[in-house]
Amino acid sequence: MIKIRAFKVTTDYAACLRYIKGHHMVLESYGVSKVTSLNTDWIDDPNTYAILVESEDSKKIYGGGRIQVKSKLLRLPMEEAIAVLDDRIYDYADTLGVLNVAEFCGLWNSKEMAGYGIGSIYMGRVGVAIAFQLNIQYLMALCSPGTLKNCLKVGFDVIRELGNNGTFYYPKEDLTATALIIRDLQNLPFANPVERNNIYDIRNNLCGTSLEHGPKGEMEFIYELHIKNEA
Repeated sequence: MIKIRAFKVTTDYAACLRYIKGHHMVLESYGVSKVTSLNTDWIDDPNTYAILVESEDSKKIYGGGRIQVKSKLLRLPMEEAIAVLDDRIYDYADTLGVLNVAEFCGLWNSKEMAGYGIGSIYMGRVGVAIAFQLNIQYLMALCSPGTLKNCLKVGFDVIRELGNNGTFYYPKEDLTATALIIRDLQNLPFANPVERNNIYDIRNNLCGTSLEHGPKGEMEFIYELHIKNEA
């Protein structure tokens, strides 16, 4: 069984360190080292939430991501990433407000997780469901070409006002990234209907089990997604 849990980062420092180590290892395996989501300023931030994919006993981590809320003290990672290419990102994010917008960032999967047939779509569903639980209005992301299709399925829309119709050469010149946003987390108007229902199911059942059917067969998930003092 695979466990997916969410928590405020200040409540589980050890788990955050495991997440950081795993993220570094995955990016280094692809020859990528300069990514703004690798910055660890968020680890003491009360407005950042982690999502971990773990073994049932929490001893092994297979992947993870963060919902990082923009505050007066901490900008979104994608602001710093995009600013060197298009500084309009600062004004764009500022108009959305403080504590009103978050970024789904730092997403990574281990090779072992990919071997199970568990792709970014599962984390995408959970990330969007968690963002709604946190009562923020907008969710942003900066995604690679490999995850763009799944991001669009779970409700993201391309921010075409930035970069080259929403795309940037990032994190290095031979790679691209696309700036995305969900403007209506409650209704998810741009989501694929099947994925919208999957997200609604997670929102309505933050804690429990689910039998998922992936390309490698059936997999049982344990969800521990209720964030104390936030719902």
